[in-house]
Amino acid sequence: MTPPQVHPPLSSAANKIVTLLEQRTGQQLDAGRAWRIDSQLQPMLRERGLTSLDELVARIAAGGRCEQGLADLVVDALLNQETSFFRDSSVLDQVVAAAADMAQSVQRRLRVWSAACSTGQEPLSLAMLFAEAQERDGLTMPEFRATDISARALQRARAGRYTQFEIQRGLSIRRMMRWFDVHEEAWEAKPELRFRLLYGQQNLMSDPMPAGKFDIVLCRNVLMYLAPATRRQVLDRIAGVLRPGGLLVLGAGETVIGHTEALVPSERYRGMYRPAAH
Repeated sequence: MTPPQVHPPLSSAANKIVTLLEQRTGQQLDAGRAWRIDSQLQPMLRERGLTSLDELVARIAAGGRCEQGLADLVVDALLNQETSFFRDSSVLDQVVAAAADMAQSVQRRLRVWSAACSTGQEPLSLAMLFAEAQERDGLTMPEFRATDISARALQRARAGRYTQFEIQRGLSIRRMMRWFDVHEEAWEAKPELRFRLLYGQQNLMSDPMPAGKFDIVLCRNVLMYLAPATRRQVLDRIAGVLRPGGLLVLGAGETVIGHTEALVPSERYRGMYRPAAH
């Protein structure tokens, strides 16, 4: 039996950074992921002429507008922005199938929200799938909202520009050529795709939720980083903006069971969740 891995205790400065991240975002950085503090913040230290985490924390603690901006940059650097095109593609295919079913019973345009969208690969993947379903089956294109807590990630998402490495992660050659243009060694999503997506910055824990009700909400691979109380809070807030019969899509290792009574597993769509009946 392999003994549990023992991680060295965090320094005082690292603990303060972990606390800052949780206070701002609700995300916890456990000992097994504490390596991200050094790896992600070292470029910032060099750029600002700081020699240590202690000096960084002292600068943030000094207060003032510049220091507040520095705290924002620290939090942004520590956020996990791992994503790719068509991540868990079978799940996205099921989202389109569920939307097609919904469209048969409602006389309006559907609304889809990609929460914690990172640099935009998930909403762009959905936009591609729905555009192809529109061409193939006549499915009406939903109204898309996409949000993330990171201003830096959203800037990239809005631009829709990706490196060769990023574009090859999950995209077929056919879709690369159909939906992207090459500009100076970067791949840029065509305007007809980008302009379907409305982006906005949002902290799922504290900011106002997007206006109106949604038919489908994707919030994948976010809950796993949240403390239990924050997880419940976020799930309850999402339940509040789902239409009756709407669906929440979580990551493969996530569930609402044991975390909220506002949502229950969908009987029809495996791995998806609907608002609980009242």
